[in-house]
Amino acid sequence: MADVEKPSPVAEPAASVDMEKQELEEGEIVSTEPTTPAPEHSLENKHPLEHGWTFWFDNPNGKSKQATWGSSLRPVYTFKTVEDFWCLYNNVLQPSHLIAGADFHCFKDGIEPKWEDPRCAQGGKWSTSTPRGNNNKATLDQFWLHTLLAMIGEQFDEYDEVCGAVVSVRTRQDKIALWTKTASNEAAQTSIGKQWKSVLDISDKIGYLVHEDARRLDKGAKNKYTV
Repeated sequence: MADVEKPSPVAEPAASVDMEKQELEEGEIVSTEPTTPAPEHSLENKHPLEHGWTFWFDNPNGKSKQATWGSSLRPVYTFKTVEDFWCLYNNVLQPSHLIAGADFHCFKDGIEPKWEDPRCAQGGKWSTSTPRGNNNKATLDQFWLHTLLAMIGEQFDEYDEVCGAVVSVRTRQDKIALWTKTASNEAAQTSIGKQWKSVLDISDKIGYLVHEDARRLDKGAKNKYTV
C-alpha cells in the first residue's frame, strides 16, 4: 500500500459525518451509528490510521458475583480513520459521565481487552488514577482523550507493544491503564511508561503491573516497574 501522509489526530476535522444516537439500556454508554456519508466524506477522502481500533464497554449493570468475568464486555464500534474516530468520540459519553463500576476500553482491532487474549497474556499495564469528584472530571476526560490520541497517532516509540487502554470509573478513585504485550521487555515498557507520563503531563510516579502477577496474587501483586 502506498504511503499515506496522515495528519495528527489531535486536530479535529472541521466537517463531520452526520450521526444518529441510540441510547442503550440504563447504565451503558451511548452508541453511535454513522449515516451514509456524503460524497465528500467518502473513504477515499478520509485519512486512514495504521491500525483499526475498537471501543469496548463493560456494563456494570450486567456484572454479578455469579457471572463469568468479561461476560458483560462487548464491542461498541470499530474505527479505522481519523474522521471516524472524531465522529465516534464526539457522540459517546465521556468517562466523567459514566456510572460507577463502568469500564470503557479502546484496543487495537482484533485484540480483546482480556488477559486471556494471546496478545495480552504475556503483558501488563501502566496505570494512573484521579480522585473521584467534580473537580477531577475534566482531568479524567483529558487523560482519556490524550491517551487515545497517543495510541492511534502512534506517538510511542515502542508502538507495536501497545495493545490498548481502559478507563475504569469507580466510586472513590477513577483509573486509566495502558496495556502492553511483553512484560519481560523492561526497556520497552519503561520507554512507554515515560512517554505516557509526558503525554499526560504528570509528575507522580506510575507503576507497571504484570497481568500474570495480578491473576495469581490478586490484590497482593506488586508493580514490576515504576517511572
